[in-house]
Amino acid sequence: MANSLKRLVTEPRLRVLVWASLVSQILIVVTGAGVRLTGSGLGCPTWPLCTADSLVNVPEMGIHGVIEFGNRLLTFVLLLIALLTLAAAIVLGKSRRLRVTSSLLILGIFVQAVVGGISVLANLNPWIVGLHFVISGFMIALASLQLWRTYRPSISANPLSEKILARVLLVTGSITVLIGVVVTGSGPHAGDADTPRNGLDPELWQHLHSYPGYITLSVSIVLLFLIRKRDVDGYAGRLVFWAVLCLLAQAATGVAQSRLGLPVGIVIIHITLASAFISVLTFIQLAYGKRK
Repeated sequence: MANSLKRLVTEPRLRVLVWASLVSQILIVVTGAGVRLTGSGLGCPTWPLCTADSLVNVPEMGIHGVIEFGNRLLTFVLLLIALLTLAAAIVLGKSRRLRVTSSLLILGIFVQAVVGGISVLANLNPWIVGLHFVISGFMIALASLQLWRTYRPSISANPLSEKILARVLLVTGSITVLIGVVVTGSGPHAGDADTPRNGLDPELWQHLHSYPGYITLSVSIVLLFLIRKRDVDGYAGRLVFWAVLCLLAQAATGVAQSRLGLPVGIVIIHITLASAFISVLTFIQLAYGKRK
């Protein structure tokens, strides 16, 4: 039995699972945004059932019920991937740190499901919906850490100046994302026509969101310049390069969605880039971590 498991569970398959975990964590953020942007947030008006009498959506609920219930089903896909990843890590005798990370992802999926349910029961309260996204950000970071611990890349020593800038990038990037959550709660896409917003001035908070965003972009460009000046080709340089590209695209889509009145397609792109940036930001911190 043990030998059969070892033949079935291989290192390449574990790597596929950890990539699937990261991609699916980003995907559920994007599909969750799709639920909100299509006004389907209360497509299933209660939780954990979809209606008072049915676990699944019913025809009378229309397309909104299909969209909301489809997003709920994706949670089970995430859970299956997380369970398989933990099982594979155990069978392959991976480090305790990797198994802990995988276990935390499983726990986080249950926490997310509960918070998502509370948001429905609270009629999509914007602060609870915002908390839902913040937890998703932590889940993306955890999935990124799980991937890093699976591959166990060898990192080189980096100058102190670059390490400081990497930490500044973490602070300003996190502030940008968090203010973005507040902006979302003040905007028009509430998830349902009858859902109240947080009462803040969206135009003012858009500006407050952009300032740390531009600071984050500037810091990443300076960091990339310092790395290139050393003429090195390591993980840090490649990751910061992708961070710069992501932030430039974010700035462009942010301006576009503001000028064009928050069209759904551009908002989806903005949220996808934000999710990807959280992952890249996590990798950058790991690349500037303690040398093993």
